[in-house]
Amino acid sequence: MGYHVEIDSRSGFCSGVIRTIRCAEKALQTGKKIYSLGAIVHNNEELSRLEAKGLTIISRKDLHHVPEGSTVLIRAHGEPPSTYTLAAARKINLLECTCPVVLQLQKKIKKEYAKISRENGQIVIFGKRGHAEVDGLVGQVSGNAIIIENVQEVEHIRFSGGPVSLFSQTTKSPVEYKKTGEKLLERIISTGMDPGLLKVFNTICVQVYGRQEELTRFAASMSIILFVAGKESSNGKVLFRTCKEANLRSYAIENFGDISPDWFKPGDKVGICGAASTPLWLMEQIAEKVRHL
Repeated sequence: MGYHVEIDSRSGFCSGVIRTIRCAEKALQTGKKIYSLGAIVHNNEELSRLEAKGLTIISRKDLHHVPEGSTVLIRAHGEPPSTYTLAAARKINLLECTCPVVLQLQKKIKKEYAKISRENGQIVIFGKRGHAEVDGLVGQVSGNAIIIENVQEVEHIRFSGGPVSLFSQTTKSPVEYKKTGEKLLERIISTGMDPGLLKVFNTICVQVYGRQEELTRFAASMSIILFVAGKESSNGKVLFRTCKEANLRSYAIENFGDISPDWFKPGDKVGICGAASTPLWLMEQIAEKVRHL
């Protein structure tokens, strides 16, 4: 039958991911064994491509066992200080590919903690527990941070009476972060604390900011949306919800094999978009196959 298919021009790898993948590919060209500390990107199709080139994914626990002198890549998400300490002790060569935006956030949160900890202050991080970036941020403050995953969890925070500084994981929803900051201020006021004790830092990546608004327009202009992202992508979960709210006929897929022909109607205008961890080549591959359904 064939359908009219459009790929969202703003979808695909963010600059931090592009930088990391280029870093990995350049290192792999040397012929040396390269380890990646965690999945370099939350997309199985791209991971398979890089693994075929020789990239080996390891966990933090594996750092204790890789041979001394090995080369280990630090992905865009960043790592806590403990990782660097262990690597130095084991004479591991680190390939530093942390996203500059994340590095800046790590420095900012460390500086703020040093300042407010003297006043019995608290660091609050709006992010996903166990996410590599969040682990890296918590490590900057020696674990002394409160992690909240959604606005509802603000209710469970026990305040110390000192300053409260709110930070966000760089890929979280700007809308949800704004609501979280507002709710936190409400709670501070309701407990009789000075509202001036709250400081909200704007730490969401600029490439994520505005992305939801653009995606809403794109999704609403299409008959059906195929949102391509890895199941582990935090950014993917946020952006897929945006698509679904704008277009009920939005489907989350990892690859072409996830598509059902029953989703389509004659004359459909098919929109293909993805997360900051979705490669353009994969979206193009899916688009080409959909055109020939």
